[in-house]
Amino acid sequence: MFNNQKNSSQFIVSNIINKEVFYTPLINYIKIALKNYFLIVIEKTENNLYQMFLSEIEKPLFDSIMQYTRGNQTKAALILGINRGTLRKKLNLYYQNKKFIK
Repeated sequence: MFNNQKNSSQFIVSNIINKEVFYTPLINYIKIALKNYFLIVIEKTENNLYQMFLSEIEKPLFDSIMQYTRGNQTKAALILGINRGTLRKKLNLYYQNKKFIK
């Protein structure tokens, strides 16, 4: 059986539970993660949630896109819809002196 929810999300997470496949929009998991974050950090004075969240999302995005494009930064930037210079800056931020940076 499939648990199909009507939504406009293009990013779907699939889970197999007892040999049954469930599809859930990624946004649902993001909401859960943020709720959990607020429950844990409610008494702390963290004030950089936006940057923390971006780094959590961007790093695996860049991992995947660079693998998909086999390290081709021009192609990766086009797919991401960002300038190649911006991509290089982000790669430098997340992968200081690693394989993706040329």
